[in-house]
Order: sequence, then C-alpha cells, then structure tokens
Amino acid sequence: MRTTIERRDLGPRDVLIEIRYAGICHSDIHTVRGEWGPISYPQTVGHEIVGAVTEVGAEVARHAVGDRVGVGCMVNSCRECVNCQAGQEQYCLAGNTGTYTAVDRDGTITQGGYSTHIVVDEDFVLRVPESIPYEKAAPLLCAGITTYSPLSHWKAGPGSKVAVVGLGGLGHMAVKIAAAMGAEVTVLSQTLGKKDDGLAFGARHYYATGDPDTFEKLKNTFDLIVNTVSAPVDMGAYLSLLRLDGTLVAVGAPPEPLPVQVFALFGNRRSFAGSSIGGIAETQEMLDFCAEHGIAPEVEVIDGDAVNEAYERVLKSDVRYRFVIDIDSIR
Repeated sequence: MRTTIERRDLGPRDVLIEIRYAGICHSDIHTVRGEWGPISYPQTVGHEIVGAVTEVGAEVARHAVGDRVGVGCMVNSCRECVNCQAGQEQYCLAGNTGTYTAVDRDGTITQGGYSTHIVVDEDFVLRVPESIPYEKAAPLLCAGITTYSPLSHWKAGPGSKVAVVGLGGLGHMAVKIAAAMGAEVTVLSQTLGKKDDGLAFGARHYYATGDPDTFEKLKNTFDLIVNTVSAPVDMGAYLSLLRLDGTLVAVGAPPEPLPVQVFALFGNRRSFAGSSIGGIAETQEMLDFCAEHGIAPEVEVIDGDAVNEAYERVLKSDVRYRFVIDIDSIR
C-alpha cells in the first residue's frame, strides 16, 4: 500500500537521490513478513537502489548533481572499528546501519528504496558506470556484490572449479561473475529446467540435484561452492562435493537453522562459511568489474502496484531473474 515517508534534512555530507529503479530482493520479503524477527511498521523496504543525484550537502566531494549513483544494503557504519577501518563496513562491530529497518543517525527508522527519493551519506553512495543501464544496475547493489565478494575472497579464477547452488536472482549473477573471473563453473539446480540459461550465462556444466547420481558423480570436485538458495538443503551432501581445502559458502539465508555434521568437515579439511554483501570499496570494484566485462543481471521491470504479485512469484521461483520496480510508476 502507498504511504508517505519522511527523509531527514540534507546534512553537509549528504546526497539527495531521485530514485529511478529499485530491485526486489528475497530479503525484502523475509523482512516485511517478519521472518527475520519483528520490525516496526510502516516499513518501506528495498536495498537495490539506483537514481540520479539532485542535491548535495555543502561538504560533499565525491558526487555532484546529475551523477548516476546507487545505494546498496547499508547507509552508514561506525567508521572506527577495525573492520570499518579495513574497508569491511558490512561487518562493522557496532553493526552497520541497514538501508531499511535500522536506526538512522537522527533516531528515525531507515526506509528503503521502494520510494521516490532517499538521503544518504556520500561515503555510502556508489558510482554507477554509464555502460550499465539503470534498471540492470539496481540488482548489482545486492545480488551482484553478495556473490562477487565471496568469489573474490576465495579467489575464484583460472584453474578453480566453482559450483553455484540455485539459478535464481543471486545464482545467475554468481555464474556470470565466476565465469568472467575465469573459473570453471557448474550449476547445481533442482531440475534441468534452466540448463540452457545457465550455460548461456557462462556455466560449463549443469546438474540436477534432484538426481541422486549427481552427488555421487561430483564427490570431491569443487574448490568453492556458493549456496545461493534461501531454503534448507542437505549440508552433508553438498559438503561431500568439496575437494581438499574446499569451502562451501552460504549467501542465501533461510529462516530455519541449517544442521551441519562436524564429521562432514573433517574429510578433505572442508570449510563451511558465510558471506554478507561487501564493503563500499569492494562494491564499487564490483560495479566497475561488471561494466568492464559486460555483466548485467536479467531483469523484469514492473510497476509499483505489481509488488505483491512479484513477491508471490519470487517465492515460486517464477522470475528470470530479478524483479525491478520502475519508480516513475509510483511518483
């Protein structure tokens, strides 16, 4: 439902952005449905935001009126802890300030990108390269960085074998990015229904996890597995696919706990890890990487009045591959 939200007054280091497009992330659905804990309503979600700068504070040096910019999953952090100082603001020890449902510096609750404008500190505003269309840039601010960061950290590249679990909004970006990094990419999906897409995105192999032979055939194969699904999976089965010193990293976040047998980690000295978006510098690096390699998500642009229907379709995996809201439709 439509409502009016108030943005804080523009401070000396703030940027006012007129939003053009906002991506729909599964996190938005978890949040508005209270699946990750109680929230304060009314709440406007959306953390895949792109638009144009319309006003800047007196001390802003990084951005100017008219710039193409984006905002991702966070809008501030403490700036002082060891993680922030290392450029890993997403792991701020005081807790970063989320783009929505967080307490902003003026004491209000942050509101997200399903809206016409947003005010953000310049340090948390990204430059969107000219070669990436606005509507395709939006999902990069979450789906793009969420997959780029672990692929970069665990050094996906020539000579490495990477498996991507799930070919949805996150998964299709993981395939494109890992392939551009030079890795040999395999998609592990429930069925072969999206096989042609997966191969077109850069995967060399595609297997159905619904086929029990898949796990037997692929034992001890991968250096890195990126699990993008937000539903429970058989952790033991997936861990068995890792070769020596391989890592299974979770980027999808199911509300239920994922049970892990420690013995599954002993063989091949396997690791089970998690990864959360990326820092501001790394997010800019990702945007520039995507521009350089011609990488962009596959999107379906919708009007604001179709959000509820889009949510239901996301839950049914009925989108190829990311919904993006045309904010002009709600002005």
